[in-house]
Amino acid sequence: MTPESVIEIGQYAMRTVVMVAGPMLLTGMIVGLVISIFQAATQINEMTMTFVPKILAVFVVLIITLPWTIKQLTAFTEAMFTRVANM
Repeated sequence: MTPESVIEIGQYAMRTVVMVAGPMLLTGMIVGLVISIFQAATQINEMTMTFVPKILAVFVVLIITLPWTIKQLTAFTEAMFTRVANM
């Protein structure tokens, strides 16, 4: 195994992680920003007001993107098993 192939595998793994986790992280960030702006405008400082909508929004995005996520992770796993078999 050459250093180039190790770097390529690492890049592929990181790209897959970012693609799979990205939609949920972006959703949590956007919902958190909207709630923070709302709290700043109304001066309501309730901690549960930030967590519950974020959890619900991330859960909805997880359900929506679950088939695509499974497809991405399956493709990554198949590619890794193919690489191991070719060695």
